[in-house]
Parts: sequence; structure tokens; C-alpha cells
Amino acid sequence: MIIQIGGRTLKLVKGDLTALDVEAFVFYATSDLQLGSGFGTAVTVRGGPRIQEELGKMGPVQVTEAVVSGAGELKAQHIVHAVGPRFQEEDSDNKLRATIQNSLRAADTKGIKVLAFPPMGAGFYGIPLPVCADVMVSTTIDYLNGETGIQEVIICALDSREYKPFEERMAVQSSTIQEAV
Repeated sequence: MIIQIGGRTLKLVKGDLTALDVEAFVFYATSDLQLGSGFGTAVTVRGGPRIQEELGKMGPVQVTEAVVSGAGELKAQHIVHAVGPRFQEEDSDNKLRATIQNSLRAADTKGIKVLAFPPMGAGFYGIPLPVCADVMVSTTIDYLNGETGIQEVIICALDSREYKPFEERMAVQSSTIQEAV
């Protein structure tokens, strides 16, 4: 699914975030910037130890902040490490919105044109997928409507369970954008 926003693109795909042919992808990080287990282990195994070595010089960071590292041996050149809220954390919707905005700004500052996001916080951190989809899609569209060098944002869902809420939210947003034109 694709939405055009002022000459820029928001795209929804299903697959492995680390295998996408993009300049950078976003990793939902912990404040200490330790890659840890789960997806962090995949990033370390596929990208090599250089990523964690670089992160060791950057942390810690606060919730909603984002920093950019190299991507080691991965296909992407950079990883945006974004520290977002956990489910039922106070004001989690606004913190998630700020995390996405700061991730986009960090990518913009590095001159990144194509950036991919996972469903932010929807896995281990427990942000409900419908909330995640609503916040991510609306925040990204707002950002792409502004002044930015980013040309394409991809939301990469791992499976159909993750894909469906984003597909539904993007369909609603797409019709709203078309009505406004």
C-alpha cells in the first residue's frame, strides 16, 4: 500500500526490516542503547559488533530521543535508534508521536532520503497495534507534509497480524488526503 504526500511516499510492506534496500531503518531502543535480545540480537548478528561499539559512545538517551549509528554489515548504511514509551506508560501516545518525529528529524539531519520503521513499540514494549498504527501513520504524514529531505518512509510489518492495522489506517488516511486535493 502506498500514499503520496506532496511528492513524497509513505509505503507499507511486509517483510524483514533489516533486509530492506533502504538508507536507514529505525530500531526501538532502550535508554542505555544496548542492543540486547530479540531484534537487537538480529541486528548485532547481521550487522556485526561495530554497531554496539559506536552506540557505546552515544548513550544513555531519554524516552522520545533518537540517535543515528552506522549499520555495520547490514544493507542499510544507518540505524536510527529511537527510545520510545512502553505500554501503559503515562502519556504514551504523545511520547510515541514525539519518538517518531525525533526519528524522522534525526534521519533528516543525516541527509537520509529513504527510511524504514517497524511497528514502533508494538512488540515487546506492548503498544497496541491499532494505537501504534494510528500514531505512526498520522505523524509520518504530517512530517512528510512539512519541509523535509526525506523522500520515502516505509513501514515494514513482520507479518499479517502487524500489517492489517496499518493497512486499515493508511486506507482511511489515503481517502482523507484524496478528498483534500
